[in-house]
Amino acid sequence: MSRPSSEAAYLAGLVPASVSATGIGRRSLLKGAFAGAGLLGATGLLAACGGGSSTPSTGAAPAAASGTLTFGSNQSDAVPKKAYEALVAGFNDPAIQVKTNTIDHNTFQENINNYLQGQPDDVFTWFAGYRMQFFAQQGLAGDISDVWSGISGATDALKKQSTGADGKQYFVPFDYYPWAVYYRPSLFAAKGYTAPKTLDELVALSTKMQADGLAPIAFGDKDGWPAMGTFDQLNLRINGYQFHVDLMAGKQAWDSAKVKTVFDTWKRLLPYHQPDALGRTWQEAAQTLQQKKAGMYVLGMFLGQQFTEGADRDDLDFFPFPEIDSTIGTDAIEAPIDGFMMAARPKNEAAAKKFLGYLATGPAQATYLKSDSTVVAASSSADTSGYTKLQKKAVDYIKGAKSIAQFMDRDTRPDFASTVMIPAIQQFLGNPNDIDGLTKSIEAQKKTIFTS
Repeated sequence: MSRPSSEAAYLAGLVPASVSATGIGRRSLLKGAFAGAGLLGATGLLAACGGGSSTPSTGAAPAAASGTLTFGSNQSDAVPKKAYEALVAGFNDPAIQVKTNTIDHNTFQENINNYLQGQPDDVFTWFAGYRMQFFAQQGLAGDISDVWSGISGATDALKKQSTGADGKQYFVPFDYYPWAVYYRPSLFAAKGYTAPKTLDELVALSTKMQADGLAPIAFGDKDGWPAMGTFDQLNLRINGYQFHVDLMAGKQAWDSAKVKTVFDTWKRLLPYHQPDALGRTWQEAAQTLQQKKAGMYVLGMFLGQQFTEGADRDDLDFFPFPEIDSTIGTDAIEAPIDGFMMAARPKNEAAAKKFLGYLATGPAQATYLKSDSTVVAASSSADTSGYTKLQKKAVDYIKGAKSIAQFMDRDTRPDFASTVMIPAIQQFLGNPNDIDGLTKSIEAQKKTIFTS
């Protein structure tokens, strides 16, 4: 399949999602539609690196750009960090010096509010859709509508997920990737395993893996957010896409029978997860998959960063999270969009906008992908001729989805995700026997947060 034309056709087919009048309401993602929002944040550790002008960005046409530009990055893992170095090096403008400030991924995530309200970098890594809209509405992001006037290779759907409630653009989409169940084909072939299509088949395979001395499902939740993905997969399979996004929006009750069924089903699967997950990072869990000590892993495609480029990473594949209800099926998936934003008061606005314009181009994204093959480019003008088999499969997988959601902490209010759901899910993992009490507590906190 020709990569540029096929990806262009895919992105061209995305159905723009609706944005509510508040800018932080839910959106309905139909066939091929992207939902976007935040995953990670930043911290006061970056505050000393950035400056601040006296007035917010107006979105006016960029002035002549020169001087130092500060770039706040949450890509602290080795593979994306190296890819970002290549990306920045490819920004060939001798008049602008880019100073990259890389902060630990989770520190960035957990302190984004402090970061944006302090002295953030001119340009920083972030996420499309809901959480982008949230910070734009709070006046913590800069208007880059004029940058968008020069962007090509981005569909209306991607533009919609980069647009705030005021109709202005605040985000440049860069890459995306699917969440699914990842495994090593060589291990499956050696053991005679077959990818499960139903929950019962998943349980049967997990039982066989345990008998073979494997941890069936690699699992690490030391950082708080990875386990959210398992909840999302189960909820999409048990209750369907619309219930899931409504639940994330605070429109459904967390103590309902439907949500309790999700936790009950997860409880059934917990014996097949690696034990002591709260003491293990996602990277450590991914390494057990790489070492063939674990059989499967529910995570995003970025887990391939823990595999050596080449034959090792080529021995990585995925299948959809298995069917639980035949009336719902498996055509709802998660495919987050990552990208960049500008501070509301950048110290060097002209340089920031020129840099963002570069990041939106196909060549820039192709430069990144040469060092990181665990995502796919957002721009249809990126050269995808060098895509790996896994990247090609990811594009086709997302193209064939009926409904596309984001990760939990991108699809709901950031305060609800961080202060309620992270501790609640970790509490469940530690004690899965009080589902009634757990869901009652979540619902009570949800009501307080969503009505504030």
